[in-house]
Amino acid sequence: MTDTLIDRRDLAFQLYEVLDTENLTTRERFSEHNRDTFDAVIETADKMAREKFATHNSAADKDEPKFVNGQVEMLPQVKEAFDAYAQAGFIAGRYDYELGGMQLPESVMAACNGFFTAANPGTAGYPFLTTAAANLIRVFGNEQQKTTFLPNMLSGRFSGTMALTEPHAGSSLADIRTSASPTDQGHYLIKGAKIYISGGEQSITDNIVHMVLAKIKGAPAGVKGISLFIVPKYLVDDEGKPTERNGVNLAGLIHKLGYRGTTSTALSFGDDAPCHGYLVGEPHQGLKYMFQMMNEARVGVGFGAAVIGYRGYMHSLEYAKDRLQGRKASEKNPESPQVPIIDHADVRRMLLAQKAYSEGGLALCLYGARLMDDQHTHPDEQKRQEAGKLLDLLTPVIKAWPSEYGPKANDLAIQVYGGAGYTREYPAEQCWRDNRLNPIHEGTNGIQALDLLGRKIWQDQSHGLQLLMQEMQVDLQAATTDRCQQWALSLSETLQQAVKVTQSLGKSLMEGDPDRTLANASCYLHLFGHIIVAWMWLRQANAAAHALGSANTDDERNFYQGKLQAAQYFFHWELPTVAQDLVLLRNQDDTCLNMKADWF
Repeated sequence: MTDTLIDRRDLAFQLYEVLDTENLTTRERFSEHNRDTFDAVIETADKMAREKFATHNSAADKDEPKFVNGQVEMLPQVKEAFDAYAQAGFIAGRYDYELGGMQLPESVMAACNGFFTAANPGTAGYPFLTTAAANLIRVFGNEQQKTTFLPNMLSGRFSGTMALTEPHAGSSLADIRTSASPTDQGHYLIKGAKIYISGGEQSITDNIVHMVLAKIKGAPAGVKGISLFIVPKYLVDDEGKPTERNGVNLAGLIHKLGYRGTTSTALSFGDDAPCHGYLVGEPHQGLKYMFQMMNEARVGVGFGAAVIGYRGYMHSLEYAKDRLQGRKASEKNPESPQVPIIDHADVRRMLLAQKAYSEGGLALCLYGARLMDDQHTHPDEQKRQEAGKLLDLLTPVIKAWPSEYGPKANDLAIQVYGGAGYTREYPAEQCWRDNRLNPIHEGTNGIQALDLLGRKIWQDQSHGLQLLMQEMQVDLQAATTDRCQQWALSLSETLQQAVKVTQSLGKSLMEGDPDRTLANASCYLHLFGHIIVAWMWLRQANAAAHALGSANTDDERNFYQGKLQAAQYFFHWELPTVAQDLVLLRNQDDTCLNMKADWF
């Protein structure tokens, strides 16, 4: 089986030929880097992912963590991989040199982390959550909290989690019941229960730092009364060293379809002993703070879905080239040699779809990472603000589109394998099981649809949408070859129809009929997502068409031709599917809205 996690040639194309990542080195924050240092850290990530993470991916799936005598038992290779990741500096990779970081661009860190997720999403979850939790403390914590927790988290001594969901509330955070009572000692006593907490208990770090949403006694109702707390597994002294056990306990492990290497936990706070929590920032502002971590996680979920889809594609592509079966329809001699199944057009269809989904999703997520870089480091303040608005608008799409089409790519990978794909002797079925979580966690795709149509499109008088259309126009005008011009025209026509539908939906929302308008939000997310990914494919096609003329080897010519053919697949096979969405949205179809529960 192939050990290719992500095609390095494709990654270099995305980073340097489409996104011009090397140009980031002209900015002060990244001035000590160059393309060689970027490539070196990517090479390290690829090698470490294959040697430390991929080697126990199947084993961790089969021998998932166990709850024994109140403790979690897990494979020792998980800790070895986590420690290697931390010691190589990846947890702190994006952070300041003063914090032990490498000051790497988000674009490069995202590319690096793609290898680890593709290799072993279960083990990769622990350091990724730690990085996001640490960033929450870095931005909103006070100086004592930063001094106490950041060095330990960035070094990998402590891990981090996000504890939002409660058994009775699910995604409805307004209904959480976990409480926080102030004490005279400056901390709060936390009381409640959380569920589906990834990494909530494990045996790989000295401490676990939970970022917990809770309501202070007497807080306003709903989301306006939510505060954010640091709740460590072990209390720490002034030097940040773990001391006595805090009152947060593992109530049980949840057994999942996939992602089995990452513990999914039910946690209790304050049941058996007092549970100390430390308020982050201002009271009742917790959801605003947590949205930073949630939005980072949503981009991460989309990236994970894209690269797991990519991993399955790599496996099925290798299998299709090696597996001999049948003959072409034009071959009448039954004794002629069998051909590799990749010679059959329908197998190429399934591989092209996977390529379109995986490489399109990768392009979308790397574009989101580049927006993060621009938001924080662009020398022009206006450009920083514009990048932030674009990222905010696109976050629901970056999360939802790859997490819908990554699993579809894995489903097609299983189909390419045929009966072998349905067995655990081959890797495609685990890719699908792992990826099936991504449409659910960090806000289901239905929630992303409501967020996009109900809020993000209209923010700041739709300024983000206007910026997006300006950005798209640049690439539409850059389409100068006959093929690219044809695709640009198709995208432009679809975009114009989408704008008219959006205006109509906006009018309905203003007239006070949100239930009817938002009933088909999933159609709008599909329409919007396909337009954005078509744009990503036009950007790739423009770059490939430009480079093809100067390609001087067969491998390079084949690479660029493959990009153009995958773009053609998306424009011929995928973009036309939004016609149904346009009809349903234009008519504000009431089929689902008017269905009664008693009719099922």
